Amino acid sequence: MEAVQGSMLLIYALVAVIALIVLIAKFKLNPFIVLIVVSLILGLSVGMPMGTIVKSFETGVGNTLGHIALVVGLGTMLGKMMAESGGAERIATTMINAFGEKNVHWAMMVVAFIVGLPVFFEVGFVLLIPIAFNVAKRTGTSMVLVGIPMVAGLSVVHGLIPPHPAALLAVTAYNADIGRTILYALIVGIPTAIIAGPIFGKLMSKVVIPNPDNPLIGQFVDQGANGGAKRELPSFGITLFTILLPVALMLIGSWADLFFTPKTFANDFLRLIGNSVIALLIATLVSFYTFGKMRGFNREAILKFTNECLGPIASITLVVGAGAGFGRILMDGGVSKAIVGIATDAHLSPLLLGWFVAALIRVATGSATVAMTTACGIVAPIVMAGGGARPELMVLATGAGSLILSHVNDGGFWLVKEYFNMTVPQTFKTWTVCETLISVLALLFTLALSTVI
Repeated sequence: MEAVQGSMLLIYALVAVIALIVLIAKFKLNPFIVLIVVSLILGLSVGMPMGTIVKSFETGVGNTLGHIALVVGLGTMLGKMMAESGGAERIATTMINAFGEKNVHWAMMVVAFIVGLPVFFEVGFVLLIPIAFNVAKRTGTSMVLVGIPMVAGLSVVHGLIPPHPAALLAVTAYNADIGRTILYALIVGIPTAIIAGPIFGKLMSKVVIPNPDNPLIGQFVDQGANGGAKRELPSFGITLFTILLPVALMLIGSWADLFFTPKTFANDFLRLIGNSVIALLIATLVSFYTFGKMRGFNREAILKFTNECLGPIASITLVVGAGAGFGRILMDGGVSKAIVGIATDAHLSPLLLGWFVAALIRVATGSATVAMTTACGIVAPIVMAGGGARPELMVLATGAGSLILSHVNDGGFWLVKEYFNMTVPQTFKTWTVCETLISVLALLFTLALSTVI
């Protein structure tokens, strides 16, 4: 009887996931509304008591947004200050000069890796796209050659490396050490980004040629040229210091026990400033000086920048919250247990289980962040109970799964398509394949790493 019940739960969950894809992709309905409606119907279908369905959904949303909303808000402000001050432009020009014009695709990957650290994929994309246009125009290269390494760099950072919100949430869920997670994420992430970025981008730039008549290029290149002539950019050192400050603070916090005895004031203080929210808050406040006051912006200008950048991220934040609510319904409705039962019977290793669950949710919801946060909620209790995998590697495997097969239900898919001026099939050949490469390579590198440590 239990097996039937378990398999029925999985069928309901599968129908819910298909409904999500069809309603969001085909009928173009608002993902936030769709996630709420499908979650409530799923709760009723699997027999949850009516009184607990909404409460369960709210718990999922609240648990996730309590952390994510703060991190996203602060990260976006930091990114906005970097854009307005010309910091992002400074990083790009320095990198291009260092790498040379023939190696601009390598430069773009490195730039994206650095810039992507404190900001969401979408925010990093919008920050870097003017630089990509400028680079493509100045060197006479294709947007595929310049753009694919850029999105690969952003995507790897987004899925694998704290202080990214989803990766941070996974660190907490799996009870991993943040310092070790960052170290392992770099070991896995750098080769992954190299293969899926510059190498794959160079290969595809010969096959996929976007329409060169891109109306956006003229707009951004002209602006960039005028802006560059009028204003003095912040120095490379100051820009790098400001962007990497939250990462440094988090590392110091995770190594607090090496510097001071646990439970002392100094140790507690280092842990406080190493908290992701506090680290990003400090970096954002520092950016008001380094990217604001030092660049001649007054308080009114800084207030305007920080206010106007929050509007566009509201929908991202709400969809992430609703995705977590859907995940909570899956958990409280018993679907997660059924998935766990199947995974246990299949004797998947915890690393493969984390990757597989995240991959399923990614294909369903289109959001890497939703996939990672939901998968952690499902997989973490099993890993805690059964053991057998290092928590830091669980973060990486889950993150890798959350990046697979971006298609029409992912905002990133449309961003890339529109800005690169590609058709839908061209976007599948470049962006979707790039994301899937990242997912599979990161899993393979994580499995390889698990045999060593």
